[in-house]
Amino acid sequence: MTTLYDVPADDLIEAVAEELDLEAPEWATFTKTGVSRELPPEQEDFWNVRAASLLRRVAIDGPVGIDRLRSFYGDAKQGSTRYRVRPDRKVKASGKIIRTILQQLEEEGYIETAEGEGRRVTGEGRALLDATATEVLEELDRPELERYA
Repeated sequence: MTTLYDVPADDLIEAVAEELDLEAPEWATFTKTGVSRELPPEQEDFWNVRAASLLRRVAIDGPVGIDRLRSFYGDAKQGSTRYRVRPDRKVKASGKIIRTILQQLEEEGYIETAEGEGRRVTGEGRALLDATATEVLEELDRPELERYA
């Protein structure tokens, strides 16, 4: 049986994003994904791609909390924009976006809250990831990955 670990992450996230049907809130078009960004994301399907990425990340690391996910999706902020005299430093991503997507995934039944531990993937979420991974593996035409089929 093919699992989410057997296929490339980019291909899996893209395929799961097509499966998910989450609606982005109206404020999402104006919101940056973190302090280190200057503009909001320009992708049309950003919300579903981020949701698929979060679902995969919770499946791999779960149970996981918002703070650890903010660290994972964070970025390097430039020290001084004019003269670049300070080294870059790591800043966290927006917690509102991550929290809202996780709440939507909970409503869909893909994620559940583990009291005191964070969030983890339900059986339905794991089944979605594994079924999509099987489809992605069939679509890939790579001989080195065929041994997993």
